[in-house]
Amino acid sequence: MISVTTQIERWELVEPFTTARDSITHVPVLLVTLIARDGARGWAEAAGVDYDGETPETLAAQIASVQNALHDGITGQELLHLLPAGGARNALDCALWDLRAKEAGVAAWRTAGLALPRPVTTAFTIGLGSEADVRRKSRAALPFGLLKLKLDAERHVDLVRIVREEHPTARLIVDANQAWSRPLLERLLPQLRGLGVELVEQPVPRGQESDLDGLPDLLPLAADESCTDRHSLPELVGRYQYINIKLDKCGGLTEALGMCAEATRLGLGLMVGNMCGTSLAMAPAFLVAQACRYVDLDGPLLQRRDREPPIRFDSSLMHPPDPALWG
Repeated sequence: MISVTTQIERWELVEPFTTARDSITHVPVLLVTLIARDGARGWAEAAGVDYDGETPETLAAQIASVQNALHDGITGQELLHLLPAGGARNALDCALWDLRAKEAGVAAWRTAGLALPRPVTTAFTIGLGSEADVRRKSRAALPFGLLKLKLDAERHVDLVRIVREEHPTARLIVDANQAWSRPLLERLLPQLRGLGVELVEQPVPRGQESDLDGLPDLLPLAADESCTDRHSLPELVGRYQYINIKLDKCGGLTEALGMCAEATRLGLGLMVGNMCGTSLAMAPAFLVAQACRYVDLDGPLLQRRDREPPIRFDSSLMHPPDPALWG
């Protein structure tokens, strides 16, 4: 059997991070370590899906409930049937990828059938705030070429204008986190397009995807909360143009790679994101990023500290993780 240890951690952010959904000062995560009979170890980190009620405590309880099923030869495909999509399966799946890489001495990217990972450009996220806050954060983000701006039902176009004034050359993604209605979206799209926004993430609430039927084709939309795993993709076709894959949502790297293939088959573009966390959470997602048009893996940049060895960022340029960290 493979043994499992879990540890709850809290990672402090540089400053409070606010979205249309909530505001946080720390990122609570579950650190999971798998230990094989021969002592080989693999580890991973998950934050879970907070808007679905997941916490590190619930993830730990889920993992404890299946611990006796973790036989020596268990695979990621078996995990897909052992636990539902979510943070618990993400932690186990990514730890298993790391364990198998260390046991075999073969990098996870090779086992996944991918090419040698290359650096990618990640978005840097600016949370909701006052005009003064957004101006300050926009000026601080001048070294970053791709920005993602959090918006809500009251604070939207004006904040985008502020970012444009402070960082005229930035590429812009905006994320409403389900806060908009169809009429508001229709009113904002021409203005956002005029301000050079190139992608709008999750404008309407999950479960109301039909609100997007017949929407004027002014800007591409990316599904985040509406996109969980492969089973959620058919409902998005014709309504969203991109999907935001997050390992905490879909339940690990195994499912994420499957989502990439299925979304491509359905004609959906690819984005990879994160639920915040350290470089350990970003490392397996970095493999998904290799196939993505948009990458949002800036979690470590929002924290005061990171794990060792951390992923290296040169402003927006994110480098492959050190195998000593993961994979």
